[in-house]
Amino acid sequence: MQKLTGKKAIVTGGNRGLGKAVALALAAEGVEVAITGRDETTIKETVKELEGKGVKVAYSVFDVSNQKEVESAVEKLQNEFGTFDILINNAGISGFQSFLEMPVEEWQRIVQTNLFGPYYMARAVLPSMIEKKCGDIINVSSTAGLKGSANTSAYSVSKAGLISLSESLMYEMRKNNIRVTTLTPSTIASDMSIKLLKITDGNPEKVLQPEDFAELVVDILKLNRRALLPNASLWSTNP
Repeated sequence: MQKLTGKKAIVTGGNRGLGKAVALALAAEGVEVAITGRDETTIKETVKELEGKGVKVAYSVFDVSNQKEVESAVEKLQNEFGTFDILINNAGISGFQSFLEMPVEEWQRIVQTNLFGPYYMARAVLPSMIEKKCGDIINVSSTAGLKGSANTSAYSVSKAGLISLSESLMYEMRKNNIRVTTLTPSTIASDMSIKLLKITDGNPEKVLQPEDFAELVVDILKLNRRALLPNASLWSTNP
């Protein structure tokens, strides 16, 4: 098992929910963490919690669906915080509506955030990882990306695309000792699933909790590169 202490990670959507849980779990392992999001108020609140873990913390407010914002923010973070060893592509949005009823703009927004966001982020951090010949990228997809269903076309397409993107990157980056892993959780108890989408009550006996998922992320990162996970394309986390 490799040690994570002192490594630098960037977690998109790290200000709340799953991203926050992952950021806190990494900080507890001694990882220096930078989080991103669009709401500066919640970001600053999470930063205080992370600082309580005794690690170096940074943050940036930007929209992952905007390529120029991503490039500018990541460049600034790397200049001030240091180059990243770990990228957690967690930021995402959802929307469930029939194919013809969902406005084209909303369909595009979901795909732009969930698929192009990780693409922009990977392009921004990979050059330094390649230079160091070491790194981890974990992309948070979904079981919705494994099989489409009614009223989920935009979300399913974005998550299916992310799975394929991850696998392509895996094969390209393995020669640089960079692991690319896709996680495909089912419903996770979060503000989005409980309050916004109202698809679960968050019962820990029925759905995955953010802290449980974060523990899996940490375990994957700690696995020895010569052992079980030299390059992983897909890990399912169904309850």
